[in-house]
Order: sequence, then C-alpha cells, then structure tokens
Amino acid sequence: MRMPANASYDDSAAAPAGADTAVVLVNLGTPEAANTAAVRRYLSEFLHDRRVVDMSRWLWCPLLHFAILPLRSSKVAHKYASVWLPEGSPLAVHTRRLAEALQRELPQLRVLHAMRYGQPSWKQLLPRLREQGVKRVLALPLYPQYSTSTTASVGDVLDAAQGLDKRLVNDYHTDPEWVAAVAESVRRHRFANGAGEHLLMSFHGLPQRFAAAGDPYPQHCEASARAIAQALDLPEQAWSLSYQSRFGRERWLEPSTADTLTALAARGVRQVDVIAPGFAVDCLETLEEVAMMLAEDFAARGGRLRYIPCLNESPAHAQALAGIVQRELAQWRSAEPG
Repeated sequence: MRMPANASYDDSAAAPAGADTAVVLVNLGTPEAANTAAVRRYLSEFLHDRRVVDMSRWLWCPLLHFAILPLRSSKVAHKYASVWLPEGSPLAVHTRRLAEALQRELPQLRVLHAMRYGQPSWKQLLPRLREQGVKRVLALPLYPQYSTSTTASVGDVLDAAQGLDKRLVNDYHTDPEWVAAVAESVRRHRFANGAGEHLLMSFHGLPQRFAAAGDPYPQHCEASARAIAQALDLPEQAWSLSYQSRFGRERWLEPSTADTLTALAARGVRQVDVIAPGFAVDCLETLEEVAMMLAEDFAARGGRLRYIPCLNESPAHAQALAGIVQRELAQWRSAEPG
C-alpha cells in the first residue's frame, strides 16, 4: 500500500547506503487531511512562527486561538477538499515526487524532503539524519525567491541542529536552468493551446512592511519575472507581475493578482495565461485560488484564465535543482580548509 504523501516516513530507506551527505528539499507544509481538525493543527503551527507573524504574542495568540483558527479552519478545509488528490495534498504529493526525481538525478547522495510545518517534519528529520551517520546536510528550500518569512525560517531550524555540517541554499530566483524550465513550460502550453493575449506571473504576497524593513523578496520576484519574460522574448506589454494570497487587513505587496485581472478585463483582454513562479509545486494557492477562484472571477468579466501548472516533478525541474545542488556542493568543498 502506498503511504500518504504527507505522512512520516522511514528516511533510512530513502537513499543509497553509506551516503554521508544529505540533500533535503524543504517546502512550507500542508495539513495531513482535508478536514477541520487537521487544518487547525497545521495553521496553528504555521501561524505561531514569529517569522510568519511578528506581532506581540500577548496580542497574537488570543486572536489566533479564539478568532482566526475557529473561524478559518473549516473554510480552509473546504478549500483543501476541492483540490485534494487520492494520495494526499497536492503540495505533499508533488514535493515527494520531486525529491524522488532529484534522487534519480543524484544517485550518489541522499535526497529527502521535509516540511517546515507539518509532516514529514524538518525539525525532526535533522537529528534522525545525524543518528544515521549523515555528516553534511544541504537544505534546499523550495522557494526560488528568498524571504525572511520562508527561507529564513528554514534556516532557523537548520542553525539549531547540532552535530552536522550544514549549508542552506538561499535562493535560485534567476538560476538559468530554472528560468529555462519555467519558460519552456509556457512554450509547451502555448504550443498545445495557442498563446493567450497576456502572460501574468503571480507570486505569493508579503506584507509591505517586510519589504520596507529590507526583505529582498519583491526584488527577487521582479528579477525572476523579467528573466522569464526575456527567455520567452516577450515585449513589456505582453506580460505583468502581481501578488496573490493576501491575509489580514494590513497593506501587502502590490499590485494584487485579483486587481490585475480586473484591470486586464477592463482593457478588453479576454484570454490570460497565468503562471506562479514563486511556487515550486502546485498547492492550494495555485490550484484553488488561481486556477479555480480567480479563473471564475475573470470568466464573470468575460475573460478566460488559463493556468499553467508549476514545474512540479518534471524532468526539467529535477535537472535544474540537480545543477543547483552540484554547484552548492562544489562551492562548499572549495571553501573547506586544506
């Protein structure tokens, strides 16, 4: 029987015997089931991270436990149910498959996957690897663009691990092979379905105050979008960048994806292709928010939104990540004394 994609696993069987270097793909996380209880557990862990919500705990914890979790958990569970796969959460399924594809590209290394929140746990994996004789861990967060709210949180856990030689991949937002893989996915979609009138690149949002405090995330998103547009040889007017998944009432990065689609419809654009280059694999935010909800909203304005899937476990994605890993390992070795 196949194990659910987001369950705990025996990582001792997931890699070649004797490999003392582990590469771990770390993704954000996902509930273990599409029900209210599982979603509440997941959201509680996620929203307790100070990297995600930096409010005073005296203010935030009562608000979280007595308002947000009771009100949102069932609604979010319903959203997860609309995209749930037979093997589990899309994010969990695709992340596991991507790790398996990367293992085939790098048979000399241990390649595993973990979740910053939920299972399989990033925090719990690191001491197990040390017990199994792993000496070096290269963490590759599946966030192409660096942010203190995502990448840095993965690094916090890595920094706290004892007895391991450790290295973190901070970002790969303009890596040539990754850019080429994203661009080729757009070309394949347009070859099969015809080109839309406009390409919208939708990235996950971030509170504006994070950027004002120096978080480089918006600059990384802009650089990614421009590199992909250049790889596709798109003129300026044929593409745009936006931010999705706003939460709460404070100001987030702009323009929002919803507002951008509204503006495109008002300009008479009737067919928009949307990609999500900030997401390594498809998840709730891409499948439910973009491909379903925003597509319905755009259709109500007389348009058609065609969502182009993330790279997921495609060979091009695995090959791009393998190149990043090999480069990082070479730099790591060259920096060692002697």
